[in-house]
Amino acid sequence: MTGNQPRTRISAWRPSVAGIAEVFHAHFADHAYPVHTHDTWDLMILDEGSVDFAVDRRRHGAAGAGTVILLPPGVPHDGKTVSPSGFRKRVLYLDTRVLPGRWTGAAVDRPVHGDGLLHHRIHQLHGVLAHPGDQFEAESRLALVRERLLFHLNASQVRTPERASGRTAAALRELLDSRIHAGVSLDEAAAILHAHPTHLIRCFKQSYGVPPHTYLTGRRIDRARRLLLAGRRPADVATAVGFYDQAHLNRHFTRHLSVTPARYAALHGRGASPERTASSADRPESAVGSR
Repeated sequence: MTGNQPRTRISAWRPSVAGIAEVFHAHFADHAYPVHTHDTWDLMILDEGSVDFAVDRRRHGAAGAGTVILLPPGVPHDGKTVSPSGFRKRVLYLDTRVLPGRWTGAAVDRPVHGDGLLHHRIHQLHGVLAHPGDQFEAESRLALVRERLLFHLNASQVRTPERASGRTAAALRELLDSRIHAGVSLDEAAAILHAHPTHLIRCFKQSYGVPPHTYLTGRRIDRARRLLLAGRRPADVATAVGFYDQAHLNRHFTRHLSVTPARYAALHGRGASPERTASSADRPESAVGSR
C-alpha cells in the first residue's frame, strides 16, 4: 500500500429495519480496537484478511472470506489487524429484539462460525440494506439470519412448515394483495396471522415458490407496467404502486424486464413489445433475473 492510499475506509448508516441499530462496513489496514463493549450484538462477516480479537479475555483468530463472528452485548472485547493487508468486514449491530441477551454465554463460548449458509444469508441482507425501500425484504432476510444464529446458539424454536401450512400461506398472500401500495412489515403480518415470522416465510415459499417479499415486488411491477402503458410518468408510477422512489422502481423494474420504466413507458401507443423495442444498450450488465 502506498502513502497516497487511505489506510482506513469506512461507511456506516442506520437502516429503517426494526432490530438493526447500525450497518458498518470497513477496511482496516492497520488498526487495533481498545477493549470496549456494545449494548448491541455485533454480527460480523469477514470479507478479506484476518483478525485477532479477545472476548471476555479469551483470544480468538479468524481468517478468510466466509467467516462469521458474533459478539454479544455487554461483554468486553478488542480486535486488531494481523497482516499488513489488514482486513475487510461488514457488521450488523443487532438489538435484543433480534437475539435475547440470555444467549450471551453461548456466544462467548463460540464467537467464530464457519457456516457458509449463515454467511450467505448475512451477505444477502447487506445487499438489501444498501438500498432504501426494500424494508420488507430486509425484515424477511433478517428473520432467516436470526433463525440460523439461534441454531448455533442451540436455541432454535422455529417450527418447520407442516402440510396444512397452505392455509397460512394463502392468508399471507391475501394480506399482501390487500396491501400492495402500503405494504406490511413482517412483524405486523406475523401479529395479524398469529404465526412466527420465519414460519410465515417458509410456508409462503413452500406454497408459492417465492418468498413473500419477492411476491409483493412482482405484484407492484405488474401494476407499474399497466400504469406506464396507460401513459403515467415513471416518477408518479413509483409512488402509486408502493416503491420508495423512482430509483427504487428503476432497479426492480430493470431486474424484472431488462428495460427501464422510461423505455417501457415510451411504448405507450406504439403497439410494440419491450422485447422488440429495447436495444442491448438499454440492458445493463447488472440486470439479472429476480431472486
